[in-house]
Amino acid sequence: MRLTLWLVVLVASGSALVSSGAEPAEWRQWRGPNRDGQLTGVTWPNKIQGDSLKQIWQIKDLAPSYSGPIVASDRVFTTETVDKKTEVVTAFNRSTGKEIWKVKWDGTISVPFFAAKNGSWIRSTPAYDGKTLFVAGIRDVLVALDGETGKERWRVDFVKEFAAPPPDFGFVCSPLVDETGVYVQAGGCFVKLDKATGKILWSALKDGGGTMGSAFSSPVFAKLAGQEQVVVQTRTKLAGVTRDTGKLIWSKEIPSFRGMNILTPIPLGDSRVFTSTYGGNTRVVAVAKEGDNSTTTDDWSLKYEGNMSTPVVVKGHAYLLGKDRRFLCVDIKTGKEQWRTDQRFGEYWSLVTDGEKILALDNRGILFLLKANSEEFELLDQRKVSDSPTWAHLAVSGSQLFVRDLNGLTAWKFGAE
Repeated sequence: MRLTLWLVVLVASGSALVSSGAEPAEWRQWRGPNRDGQLTGVTWPNKIQGDSLKQIWQIKDLAPSYSGPIVASDRVFTTETVDKKTEVVTAFNRSTGKEIWKVKWDGTISVPFFAAKNGSWIRSTPAYDGKTLFVAGIRDVLVALDGETGKERWRVDFVKEFAAPPPDFGFVCSPLVDETGVYVQAGGCFVKLDKATGKILWSALKDGGGTMGSAFSSPVFAKLAGQEQVVVQTRTKLAGVTRDTGKLIWSKEIPSFRGMNILTPIPLGDSRVFTSTYGGNTRVVAVAKEGDNSTTTDDWSLKYEGNMSTPVVVKGHAYLLGKDRRFLCVDIKTGKEQWRTDQRFGEYWSLVTDGEKILALDNRGILFLLKANSEEFELLDQRKVSDSPTWAHLAVSGSQLFVRDLNGLTAWKFGAE
């Protein structure tokens, strides 16, 4: 689904971004308009200190969440888990931060001890189609809410539907939406639901759940080897399935530690997919059509673990934060490592690019502004934007940034009003 972007122009070197007068840009889903961290029609300034990036409003008293903020034309949606037992969804006015509506329901699990530091609260980022907000609760429950009022349209409990145990790490996959359906990894498989009713239309890849519940990775749309499909990474494999029936088109085993296939796969053109895993490697898988069948081969692989942070691709190069907390640049055609930083950063970066620069939100509350330079690591500026952890994905919409930290939500704007 293509979304209309609010065009912005740079009015002076390193200065503010301003609106063209069109409808405000939106950030309706995981990783932005096209689910790839890419923004078009914008140019960011060369610094983010001082008045180059100004705070508009801030909500300080939210309960924990890892959901990225969802930005509509006039409101911002966020989630939270209150007192480790109640999940809450709130709509705030985009201009002022004033609450518009709030809904809640029971929902909690306790994650395993080795993941306890990451908390037992909601993880998935919702999706919004302009009318309905699709929210994944941590206990494998998907709830559809009216975006205007917060009224519940429908809900599906995947634990009950598939007689599956609650996921050890919670519902992590972020919903993907098209004209008719919602696609998620839940109940130990990959599922499409009717967007209007919540009816399950098909389920696929039922071996993808493993022993700890549904997979972590989020699906994307792609056209590979001439065929429209949904690309999804389960705990054990990378696969393409048809949108209408869920029929498996192709699959490729992707080794990882304990099924920790976390980041979102990135389609590259019409025949290749980039991925990287915890305990595995970084690779590009080539998909080809042979008669009635599709085949896969490793185009290249690199002994480097991408861990949790989904990269952005700029001008033929992938920019990736690895398990070793170093930032890496890889030529996506050859797999050659261009450079790797000596400096170590946080455990997680959410990455957004305007095609020339990269905004990287570190989980330690630091926002980095980088030049997308394949020759060397080029840090343009950095700024502390939160005192609490920032595991939620950064949302960038027009000239505005929205940061959901563990305890609050802050709206920022490039340059002066």
